[in-house]
Amino acid sequence: MPRWRFNHLLLAPHRLAFFLAALMLATSALWWAALLLARALQWPLSPAVPAPLMHALLMGLGFMPLFFVGFLYTAGPKWLKLPAVSARSVLPALATVMTGWALAWFGLHWQLLMAAAGMGLVALGWTTLSLRFAHMVWCSRVSDKMHTSLASAACLVGAGVMWWVTLALVFDATPLLRTGIQMGIWWFLAPVFVVVSHRMLPFFSASIIESLDAWRPNWVLVVMLATLLLEGLVSVADLWWWPLPPALRWLQAGLETPLALLMLGLALRWGFIQSLKIRLLAMLHGGFVWLGVALALNAVSHGLMAASGDTVSLGLAPLHAMTMGYLGCTMFAMVTRISTGHGGRKESADNLVWSLYWVLQAAVVLRVSAAMLEVLSQTLTLAAVAAWCVVMLGWALRYGGWFGTPRPDGRNG
Repeated sequence: MPRWRFNHLLLAPHRLAFFLAALMLATSALWWAALLLARALQWPLSPAVPAPLMHALLMGLGFMPLFFVGFLYTAGPKWLKLPAVSARSVLPALATVMTGWALAWFGLHWQLLMAAAGMGLVALGWTTLSLRFAHMVWCSRVSDKMHTSLASAACLVGAGVMWWVTLALVFDATPLLRTGIQMGIWWFLAPVFVVVSHRMLPFFSASIIESLDAWRPNWVLVVMLATLLLEGLVSVADLWWWPLPPALRWLQAGLETPLALLMLGLALRWGFIQSLKIRLLAMLHGGFVWLGVALALNAVSHGLMAASGDTVSLGLAPLHAMTMGYLGCTMFAMVTRISTGHGGRKESADNLVWSLYWVLQAAVVLRVSAAMLEVLSQTLTLAAVAAWCVVMLGWALRYGGWFGTPRPDGRNG
């Protein structure tokens, strides 16, 4: 068996970025599991930043952007018809991001200014990567740059969000930190996923299932992005002006209901049912279904809030359906596909990955249920984080091993 070497990570951008992302993901999962266990055992904890906010920050802005780098700097040059990007050229920026997160992690526990300094390094590294990708989009002469331009714009928004979070930590402003986290989810992370879903899901389905075509009108993408803009605005409004008037809550529920039905209808139109016999394709579609479910849960939650004067809701269930369900499952499937296809292996999900995917689905269901069942909340949350750790550790070990070894087909990359 080939030896694992760090130099092999520098053979392609996805190798380096995905490895660092997997390392960040596995570490974050273990950290959060340990923190929840300590809280369940009633151990005294007094971090510099409240644990739920640390969780939201690390799980949101921690590993996901690193996965974006691997995807955008691998697929992006092909979409833009530009020369391939070398992993060595993105190493300094990625090293800055990782150094920043290491410093921020310690600071979030013990010293806010250290956390702010670390977050500043993260923002600097990510801004460098985002501007470079924006320059690639600008220099490209291809006629269709819609998806790459939108993904680039979302990444630049992400850079702004990271600088916002840095300032929030400098001034110890919890409302600003909460606002930055919500903006990061709805206006940075989710738009990148939606843009990629709109481009890749119909394409993957049509290339494998003969009865389907690559139907993806631009108006669908506009509606999807407008939906995320709306949800972000509502989330920020909830932080600053809660409770909102019942009439506004009914309006939210009234808008979210047809949007949820549209997303679930898109899942069917793009071949969700037909994909169930093809594991890797089913994994991608299964992630997209969670987008519709998250919007449906939001509609129900806002309806309950409208009827109860904001005293009854589904809590964090819609948010976890969005983050763990749509973002998490789509990330799992997309990175699996790139790691196999660009790693010289068959583009498929073997028994290990297929099993881990279903454990991931179980983790999402457990966490969403925990938010809605207050009596069982702690038990279900611990079960969800345990399942999440199993999935992410197993997944990170599998592909982390691949990224540090040569391709089995002997080709470069």
